[in-house]
Amino acid sequence: MNRKLLTGNAAAAWGARLAQVDYVPAFPITPQTEIIENLSLWIDSGEMDARLVTLESEHSMITAAGSAATSGVRVFTSTSSQGLLYGMEMIYTVAGWRAPFVMVNVSRGLSSPITLEPDHNDIMAARDSGFLQIHCATCQEITDSVLMAYRLAEHKDIRVPAIVNQDGFYLSFTREPVSLPDADRAAAFVGEFDPENLQFKASAPLSQAMAVLGGGPYSYFRYETHLAVQRALSVYEEVADEFASAFGRRYDIIDNYRMDDAEYAFVMMGSFATKAHDAVDSLRNAGWKVGLARLRLFRPFPQEKIRQLLTARRAVAVIDQNISMGMGGVLHSEVAAALYGLKNAPAVLASYIGGLGGRDISQVEFFEMINELKHASDKSEPLPPRLLYTENELTEIRKLQAIAQVEHADIQQAGTGQAETDRK
Repeated sequence: MNRKLLTGNAAAAWGARLAQVDYVPAFPITPQTEIIENLSLWIDSGEMDARLVTLESEHSMITAAGSAATSGVRVFTSTSSQGLLYGMEMIYTVAGWRAPFVMVNVSRGLSSPITLEPDHNDIMAARDSGFLQIHCATCQEITDSVLMAYRLAEHKDIRVPAIVNQDGFYLSFTREPVSLPDADRAAAFVGEFDPENLQFKASAPLSQAMAVLGGGPYSYFRYETHLAVQRALSVYEEVADEFASAFGRRYDIIDNYRMDDAEYAFVMMGSFATKAHDAVDSLRNAGWKVGLARLRLFRPFPQEKIRQLLTARRAVAVIDQNISMGMGGVLHSEVAAALYGLKNAPAVLASYIGGLGGRDISQVEFFEMINELKHASDKSEPLPPRLLYTENELTEIRKLQAIAQVEHADIQQAGTGQAETDRK
């Protein structure tokens, strides 16, 4: 294996290169542009045998990705944030086409207000589309997950597109040591793309069109896609076993850290879970039985594994880096649904919203969450959902509001003075 110091973006590009992709439709958007820059350099220099085409928008890019995949070639693309939303129509469409390709999304908070920092509202918007979703916490995982994603997306029992998600800036522009698999071994692991009935040949013209269906046939095809996505749960286990055997690194559907005897648990996704990882060690050193469950596979949702993992715990804190307006954290809602009705479900399943727009989650906040879980479980009282936010941050916001009010008043006063001058 070749060990390199890579950004998350470079790690994603290496995943595509090692998977020996044929076609890369692309459109630049911060912070994922470095992915396509790397691929473009390799293709231009002859280090990579593929074709990269820059499209006029993310909508066109995803259309091209789905069209190419349904013609029988291996496709890779990437996007981020507003770009993912720009292409959302085609996100649903290509999943309905059952087009097997891989897209890396570099998560960034959505406007407005505008931020360049990460959270998960962009990727959560694609939750119900039919794409598989793998969430990464390290640069090493990004390269490896791209390889695994091709095995899932192209599997004969699945045949749907897959998103590999990484957090913008925290991973995309952070350099970490990454062990790159040998090119031949990576190619052997991913295998050749067998398009089966997916083909487009000038020598054998065949019309591939989208029919307009009534409710009955439409329901059937939508449900077939749902079943295909669900089958990824069992296929993932096979792929993870093969990857561990080939490269010595195992990626379970849920990464469990010190959960064996844990009375309290954090549940998270993405790179911020590494902060919880450190907090668990500190809390363990202080005598608390705390663990961390980090979901890698979010779609399909691993309901049975969540049940096995979280039942019989005293209390659980689900920390979402997203917010569904009017409801709360998406991950918390899904964990709650998985545990609903179980006799030995945790007495307290708390919801915390943190990390929006890249806001840090400090060690002190993890400690305070566990303290709140203990008090709530001791009293068998539910905890209301809450935003992780400090008094100092609120003070800063109030200062900004006060400044804005003064500036607004000055502008109004200036406008009034000008109006008096005009009347004179």
